[in-house]
Amino acid sequence: MPITSKYSDQKIEEILAEIATVLEKHDASPDLTLMIAGNIVTNVLNQNVSASQRKELAEKFSQALLSSLDLTTH
Repeated sequence: MPITSKYSDQKIEEILAEIATVLEKHDASPDLTLMIAGNIVTNVLNQNVSASQRKELAEKFSQALLSSLDLTTH
């Protein structure tokens, strides 16, 4: 069953485009980009999620990330 977001695709795409522009401005490599993304996720969990729920939410996030990857060889 597909997950329905409460956020519009347009809103998500606008924010992603702005973030991509900042990363391009700083010539961020894939490694640096992933470090930044990881730090953002960590900060969001630590600052906005109760300690008792962090591990479960992090695991759900990890599962969602894995399920969204294209794991076919190119």
